[in-house]
Amino acid sequence: MKFTPDEVAAAQRTVYAAMPPTPQYAWPLLQQRLGFKTWVKHENHTPAGAFKVRGGLTYFDQLQRSGAKVSGVISATRGNHGQSVGFAARQQGVPATIVVPYGNSVEKNAAMRALGVSLVEHGSDFQAAREHAMALAQQQGLHMVPSFHPDLIRGVMTYWVEFFESFAKGEAPDVVFVPIGQGSGFCAAAAARAHTGARSKLVGVVSAHATAYLDSFKTGKLTEAAVTTVLADGMACRVPDAESLEVVLREADDVVAVTDAEVAQAMRVLFADTHNVAEGAGAAALAAAMQQRDALQGKVVGVTLCGGNVDSEVFARVLAGADA
Repeated sequence: MKFTPDEVAAAQRTVYAAMPPTPQYAWPLLQQRLGFKTWVKHENHTPAGAFKVRGGLTYFDQLQRSGAKVSGVISATRGNHGQSVGFAARQQGVPATIVVPYGNSVEKNAAMRALGVSLVEHGSDFQAAREHAMALAQQQGLHMVPSFHPDLIRGVMTYWVEFFESFAKGEAPDVVFVPIGQGSGFCAAAAARAHTGARSKLVGVVSAHATAYLDSFKTGKLTEAAVTTVLADGMACRVPDAESLEVVLREADDVVAVTDAEVAQAMRVLFADTHNVAEGAGAAALAAAMQQRDALQGKVVGVTLCGGNVDSEVFARVLAGADA
């Protein structure tokens, strides 16, 4: 998936009208702990606390420019995509309905309601919520906002362009770890790598308790997998998106899995070493770098803290030493 320079510039104008670029830092304590320089891209600093708000902004901008007559929109989420839709829909004055599975993050639900969305609970996982959202879209004549779409990727890509363009030519990190939920973040990273000419290896990161993309990467074909992760809800994918998977198969140098215990440890490390709050998926990239520590000695590494929207009670338990 590639975008022209004009398409990237247009996405940047749309995103930066609503938010500034996010920072990235090579934290000294992380380097001391890991033994190699690690650049952390802080997408937890966006207006919605996660990277996906960028995609919502470009998707709704393009929807408005298309002249489509939309009476309302609907989507499914575990939280961050829903906040992105709610944030952008409110800017455009469009009513938004978001479907979440039962047991979803209490504080992500509250954040979506605060953005003015109508929240519907349905099903036991994201896939069930997504299928219900599609049915409601048909019944109520609503525009279905997908979890994966080029207009979403174009917005998300802006954060990876920021990341890669911050380095002098030839000095981008050797390896960059990117969490995979439905794949928009990874596909955006791959598009930005091509756009900037960076030569970093891209390693996808999935939950060891939601291995659909890893299993698909190994088999070379779309493979469903059960979801049992408790902590990494943003990576709780049962059925890969076919278009996203195509990009992962073509662009990923590797895909690795991290356990909830490894994610919890990475959340603790991020707080101790950077004093930033990470949700499970937001800490997954660092968890992978910590897991691969021995092989990464002598390298420069990039990770994304792609979201900080974790429930207070969950984060308190993790900081106290629990794995979920």
